Amino acid sequence: MSDTTVSSNGAWPGAAGSGATGWAAASPAPRRWWILVVIALAQLMIVLDATIMNIALPSAQKSLNFSLADRQWVVTAYALAFGSLLLLGGKLSDLLGRKRTFVAGLIGFATASAVGGASVNFTMLITARACQGAFAALLAPSALSLLATTFTAPEDRRRAFGVYGAVAGAGGGVGLILGGLLTEYLSWRWCLYVNLVFAGVAVVGALTLIGKQVSWGKTRLDVPGALLVSGGMFCIVYGFSNVALHNWHTPSTWGFLVAGALLLVAFVWWQTRAPAPLLPLSIVRNRNRGGAYVAMFLSGAGMFGVLLFLNYYMQQNLGYSPVRTGLAFLPMVVLTMTITNISNVVLMPRTGPRPLVVLGMLLGAASAGLLTRLGIHSSYAADILPSIILIGAGLGLIFAPVADTGTAGVATQDTGVASATVNTGNQLGGSIGTSLLNSLFASAVATYIAGNFAHGSVNGRPTPALSQAALLHGYTTAFWWVMGIFALGAVVAGSLLRSGPLARYAPAESAQAPAWNQELATQPVAP
Repeated sequence: MSDTTVSSNGAWPGAAGSGATGWAAASPAPRRWWILVVIALAQLMIVLDATIMNIALPSAQKSLNFSLADRQWVVTAYALAFGSLLLLGGKLSDLLGRKRTFVAGLIGFATASAVGGASVNFTMLITARACQGAFAALLAPSALSLLATTFTAPEDRRRAFGVYGAVAGAGGGVGLILGGLLTEYLSWRWCLYVNLVFAGVAVVGALTLIGKQVSWGKTRLDVPGALLVSGGMFCIVYGFSNVALHNWHTPSTWGFLVAGALLLVAFVWWQTRAPAPLLPLSIVRNRNRGGAYVAMFLSGAGMFGVLLFLNYYMQQNLGYSPVRTGLAFLPMVVLTMTITNISNVVLMPRTGPRPLVVLGMLLGAASAGLLTRLGIHSSYAADILPSIILIGAGLGLIFAPVADTGTAGVATQDTGVASATVNTGNQLGGSIGTSLLNSLFASAVATYIAGNFAHGSVNGRPTPALSQAALLHGYTTAFWWVMGIFALGAVVAGSLLRSGPLARYAPAESAQAPAWNQELATQPVAP
């Protein structure tokens, strides 16, 4: 599989609008905006499922009678399967055709959701959540690669990625809101059943609107590469998740982390020798795209950290109901969706990704910094809302430019795996960040209680006041770390990403387009 040469900034050698030939200059698909609705609906379903069960967990635990230690696996099972299989899912979408894998992912995700909603025990629920994650790993890169290949005109692409970024950035907050409403007024099971509605509409839309997709099935699947990267991702996510239950010194923690690191090193080595690599290293070696993937990883870790601990704080310290907690994130959702479209449609063509992503990371750091000042009796309007506004604006400046940059300048036959790499950054960032921050939070709480136990206990138990103060200390510690994650993201984005607009298309002066380019010129992505 050959990759078309790209310029050093992650773009095609020619500038957009320079009279490019081939598929890039093909007439836009007339139903592309309806296709965007279908893609956005599928992406929303994937993203909100990472958080929708968080608020429903206490109700599910009571219903199925599983332990507090088991509770985290309802979230972790989804993350393990999703994160470990994403690159394989992206390559399958390239090989089998994106429409085919998109529809298969939707149907599989809906089926797993129905089984999870009908769970009669913990094992059934965990199995269903793992299957959800596996089908999400097939669906997510298919959705993003469909977006990248359907919208090729610069203005259309910016608007489409603005919508995609809004969904990706706001989906976690939407999950908390929807999870609170469904749990309080229906049942925790509807946090899973609701996916049948999303998936049903998206399947009908996909079958109706999306035309036949070009597949690259003649290329072999890199089976050793798929096994290495999937195993490595699994071990890394599992190792970090295990920290929350045990500690850094147990073999089940460091053993999996070491194994995961070795498998990923072996994967990179194999990609330099594989005849048909699962992830062509030219995709990630590019400075712009590499910076975008790292930025997505760090912003995912920071975002899920803010959502997780604010959720805990509002319910455990302020006594908010699930619905009130979810609605508290509504300003973040609205602002993220608004700023995302402004950043990608209006600002990105002028500035390029670097200043937008750096500013977004700095706003995220400022949001976390304000949250370190929370007290036992803080108010929503004065102490929480300003941070929610800052994180909403920050995510709006990050997600769409990063997703756009991470798929720019990639040969069409590799769009699926490039899209999977974007999603992998977000998913791994969220999984590892959540696990790591949970561990730091728990350690800070335990240390605080131990240090103040002598004068803050009754009959060998910590007083309610000590417990509250310990929780607050844990939140403060976690938010300081979140601030550091976003600050690191600003440094990485400033160092790797480039300023200036992204040019995307093959130059008009090319003597002859590549064979795959000529084929696509006669086969539009959608009718």
